[in-house]
Amino acid sequence: MSLIDPFGRKIDYLRLSVTDRCNLRCRYCMPAAGVVKRRHNEILSFEELYQIAAVATELGIQKIRITGGEPLVRKGLIDFLARLSALPGLAELALTTNGSLLPGMAEDLRAAGVCRLNISLDSLQPDRFAQITRQGELGEVLAGIAAAERVGLPLKINTVVMRGVNDHEIPDFIRLTQERAVPVRFIEYMPVIKEPGWQSLVMTGAQILERISRTHQIEPLEAADRAGPARMFRIKGTAGTFGLITPLSGHFCADCNRIRVAADGQASSCLFSDHRIDFRPALKAGGWGPLAAALKGLIAAKPDRHLLSTLDAPHTPFAMSNIGG
Repeated sequence: MSLIDPFGRKIDYLRLSVTDRCNLRCRYCMPAAGVVKRRHNEILSFEELYQIAAVATELGIQKIRITGGEPLVRKGLIDFLARLSALPGLAELALTTNGSLLPGMAEDLRAAGVCRLNISLDSLQPDRFAQITRQGELGEVLAGIAAAERVGLPLKINTVVMRGVNDHEIPDFIRLTQERAVPVRFIEYMPVIKEPGWQSLVMTGAQILERISRTHQIEPLEAADRAGPARMFRIKGTAGTFGLITPLSGHFCADCNRIRVAADGQASSCLFSDHRIDFRPALKAGGWGPLAAALKGLIAAKPDRHLLSTLDAPHTPFAMSNIGG
């Protein structure tokens, strides 16, 4: 069975948020004052999240990515992941994390069936890392990356590039790909919290690529299956790779294959759309039919593209921690 949206795109990727809570306060993810946390009874139970995932995979979803907030802060996550990984038809179970809790959890994640990690890492300098995350310890994340590599858990590093904040570290991240077979993906800054003057922080994918090409010979790479929107490259002669994710300067909406369900049951077919469908009534109704109808309705309402640009952001501001990125 396949899920096809009104524009002919096959939807086979679900991003499922299990919590709105996080142990960091990254400046591009939430305001300095933080966000209003949902009460425990406002967050979907693991059983409800599993029901959504089970119906989604029956309808044709092949990849599920677990997000947050920070998913590793939710108690009981490992058992939930083990149930998910056993779903028939699920080809890949991935997870996005800030990496700080990985040292004690990497082996359990691997055993539970997680196929791949995306680790957010925006600086390789301790002081700047603490500034960007507002309270993070770089050493914890580096230890988490080492733990994932030690247990054989494939990973990608996601780096949000902010002009005047961490753009001068681009060569350091490139050096990381030269020294180790690790993919680094540079992501354009997105104004998800509508920070005043956010345009000054944007460094486009083309500008990032131009900066790297000043000192390195770059080879473009073919995109792998379920690789997402990144355009991938490598420095000639090295094992690691780097990618560019360009939601502002280079729309990849024509190939978008994803939907999102937040931890409170609010579902979205586009990160920057104001349209949401509340899945809680379908969960309360029980059975396969109501959830299947809700999922199909969500996909039927998927827009052809988002309206975000580097000049304006005509969308309702939200904290990324509330919707799962």
